[in-house]
Amino acid sequence: MRNARIAMVLALVGVLVLTTCGVAFARQELIIYTSMKASMMESIVDAFERAHPDIRIDHTTAGAGQLMTKIAAERQSGRIIADILWHSEVPDFYNLRNQGLLYQYKTPLIDEIMNPFDDWDGHFTAARLGTLGIIINTNLITTPPTQWSDVLKPEYNGLFVIADPSLSGTAFMSVAMLTEQFGWEFIEQLRGNDARIGRGSGQVIDDTANGEFAACLGVDYIVSDRIALGATLSLHYPPEVLMAPSPITIFKNSPNIEAAKKFVDFLLSHEAQQIIASERTISVRLDVKYPQGISLPEPSEVLARAIKVDYRDLMGRKEEIVRRFEATLRGK
Repeated sequence: MRNARIAMVLALVGVLVLTTCGVAFARQELIIYTSMKASMMESIVDAFERAHPDIRIDHTTAGAGQLMTKIAAERQSGRIIADILWHSEVPDFYNLRNQGLLYQYKTPLIDEIMNPFDDWDGHFTAARLGTLGIIINTNLITTPPTQWSDVLKPEYNGLFVIADPSLSGTAFMSVAMLTEQFGWEFIEQLRGNDARIGRGSGQVIDDTANGEFAACLGVDYIVSDRIALGATLSLHYPPEVLMAPSPITIFKNSPNIEAAKKFVDFLLSHEAQQIIASERTISVRLDVKYPQGISLPEPSEVLARAIKVDYRDLMGRKEEIVRRFEATLRGK
């Protein structure tokens, strides 16, 4: 009798092991390439995996330029490894669409979000509205800027910095928007006031916080994070807002299309967009709340005040814009 009971227990254990292994084996894996900050991605991934325990997320975080270089290398080797791409350099998505690499997914949540693309067709969808403004070190600049021309004043001489647009997608988009709005004369005036080119988007804010510079062109959530940690910084939006949408897209040859659709829909949902808002950046939804003490414009206001650019026109001009910007500021 005792042996029979032992045999029954072992049999049940065997069934559980096989079942568990079967679930693990059946679990899909989504690979996401993104330029979004790690803490935000980790929170979104955790929430998604709780809602979809049959799907596991593996994400690679890097700058937009690095991600595109990685994708180009994978194409050369025969297969793009990523299922999903999410970053802030919009022309890249138009290029990928034109090359026939993107899956067209018209999410049913499109009517619930603020969509910045007049030509939206489902090949990519904005999942965040990144903004940049003038960041000042409040110990060094006592009068807050209200216009873009304020950075041309003597107190900013040699002390205003912009991230390298060859490294940062948001910096590239910002340079493109500023030159679209004010012409290259504005960049030449920055050169006349000895403006500098820094490194990445986070680094220029850190350099401003530590007093190496008095001000910089900075990303909303990065400066808000630093302020929350005690940095003596403040963010100021001139009337013409620099807004860089962060599109998400699914690669056409992904073996996990259905799982990728679920992630896109989740990312646009209230739950995920609340995470985005909680990370001190602007959601594409109007029904989320932002952290206390963080003053960010509403998505509708951002879209109304944003400098308009033709993303399709920018597609083939990145190298030219980056080269001209660097040559102008460095006086070459």
